[in-house]
Amino acid sequence: MPYTVLVSKTFQKKFQKLPSSLKNKIKGTLKELQKDPHTSRPKCDIKILRDTHPQKHRLRIGSYRIIYFINKDKVKIIDLIKREIGYSKIE
Repeated sequence: MPYTVLVSKTFQKKFQKLPSSLKNKIKGTLKELQKDPHTSRPKCDIKILRDTHPQKHRLRIGSYRIIYFINKDKVKIIDLIKREIGYSKIE
């Protein structure tokens, strides 16, 4: 069952500021999320973030993290953060 990936304005603003090589890598990884946003695999390092409601996931791409949650057949991308910032602002 393919999933629909939706991105927030916050993600879009941060994404536009990235170098094109990283943008291409992120686009490829988001295509992998369409197939299965639950399972970690090569080119798609996924982990569940504990103590979040609704249950959120993080997708690792180099030193960046994509934060998202799954609602039925939709993957909603919330934010794009650098690894150094951490997850403290995610609720």
